[in-house]
Amino acid sequence: MEHFASPPHWEWWILGYFFFGGISGGSYALGTLLRFSGNARDESAARVAFITSFIALVPCPIFLTIDLGQPLLFWHMLVDTSNGGLAFKPDSPMSLGSWALLIFGVFSFVSFLGAIAEVGWFRATNGIGRALRGAAGLVWSAIGTVFGLFICAYTGVLLAVSNQAVWSDAGWALGGMFVASALAGSAALLLLLARSRRDVDADTAVRLESADRYFAILETILIAIFLVLLAIAGTIGKVLGVWIVLWVLVILGLLASLAMRSGAARRWPPVAAPILALLGVLALRALVIFSAQT
Repeated sequence: MEHFASPPHWEWWILGYFFFGGISGGSYALGTLLRFSGNARDESAARVAFITSFIALVPCPIFLTIDLGQPLLFWHMLVDTSNGGLAFKPDSPMSLGSWALLIFGVFSFVSFLGAIAEVGWFRATNGIGRALRGAAGLVWSAIGTVFGLFICAYTGVLLAVSNQAVWSDAGWALGGMFVASALAGSAALLLLLARSRRDVDADTAVRLESADRYFAILETILIAIFLVLLAIAGTIGKVLGVWIVLWVLVILGLLASLAMRSGAARRWPPVAAPILALLGVLALRALVIFSAQT
């Protein structure tokens, strides 16, 4: 494992990478689950999920390379300049993350092309659309989901293997918390998009609401574990104080997801609960990233 000997002083670019990477991986996983259900009425939402996954992934390498300080040297993470071979280091979190991002990008892009082919946007992609139908498409999506969930968890695990207070104190809970948060945020985003489209089945939207609720419950449990671990380590004060505003957003986002199917939520504007849930996902990442660096 590699450790940060001092705070990395990450800026807002890395927050964008953590947020959009989670949304990309989570959306891909939900698209796969919808497709595995075998219900033809879920196909429209599955296509939206795969399209969303790739669009969310596009800015991730940009944010990541800008935050490195020397963007033009990012390719050194993939190529060993000393011998011209591949620079893959399985014991390096940074190397694993770079390669996982690249491989998942391939899966996400191909699934994106297949999705737009099915809605007839580009005739040139029709061959890919046909190839991804049936069992072959399910296998492709399942493998892609493994890498997508890795991307969701990786950002939290990368922090946990540092020697920085808060990050290292949280341990395994940080990766799990980021996965649950990414899935909850992705479900909320798909609901937001579904409500703006007439071709997404109403029953599918109800299932997405249920999924968002379950992911939010899991996220709440992991956040509680996260806080308990910080309390045991004596560093819980670092995530309180000035960060209370972000905690308010996190709590509002969780409440919005938990109340998604309640009668009270039905009286809200249709976009209110999904937007609050997404803001909560963003706030949680900002809180974790920046509180440890102060």
